[in-house]
Amino acid sequence: MSTEHFVGIDVSKDRLDIAVCPTQESYSATNNQSGLDALSRRLKAIAPELIVLESTGGYETCAASTLYAAGLPVVIINARQVRDFAKSLGKLAKTDAIDAQVIAQFAKAIKPDVRPLKDGISQELAALVTRRRQIVEMIVAESNRLATAAKRNRRDIKAHIHWLQKRLSQLDTDIKGEIRKSPVWHEKDQILRSAPGVGPATSAVFISNVPVSVARMPWLPACKNNWSS
Repeated sequence: MSTEHFVGIDVSKDRLDIAVCPTQESYSATNNQSGLDALSRRLKAIAPELIVLESTGGYETCAASTLYAAGLPVVIINARQVRDFAKSLGKLAKTDAIDAQVIAQFAKAIKPDVRPLKDGISQELAALVTRRRQIVEMIVAESNRLATAAKRNRRDIKAHIHWLQKRLSQLDTDIKGEIRKSPVWHEKDQILRSAPGVGPATSAVFISNVPVSVARMPWLPACKNNWSS
């Protein structure tokens, strides 16, 4: 009988800590495109039942979208839910390794539902993730050229890098927009507009400038005042 694998990922700006339950395997990866591509291949090899990431103010967005585009079952959960689960297990220490293991145990014990994106949204997300990877590769290539470029070409290369960085920023915004269409990551507009005095215009400003990630669990009441920013 094959073992069902549940994966917990603790996300920070530059690093991902990964734990697998029930094997207790743990390792880390860089939170960039090359690291995420390698992680996708490694996770696809074990075919996990579920991958759970904590909401961490937007640092999880690229990881979640890349893993989802690779066909892996991904759910983002509210960080408070993991803290409450850890307390129930008597695990109150705060280290990255413990957090990843607790998230993996949470995935195995709670099994939050993975609700797939609609086909059209899925295709859009996959296309955006692919284009993001291409832009990152172009930035790296141009940066390498800059190091050895003739003086007359340096200004042109710098201008191109600047343009590519702007495009990368816009793609990150577009990716977040596509993720918001999924029930796995609840509609941020609805959460923001549930607050008194927040209308559609104010909500749009917050959404475009503040990363907000909240996933509600079926066994907890909605927590409209607890989101990462």
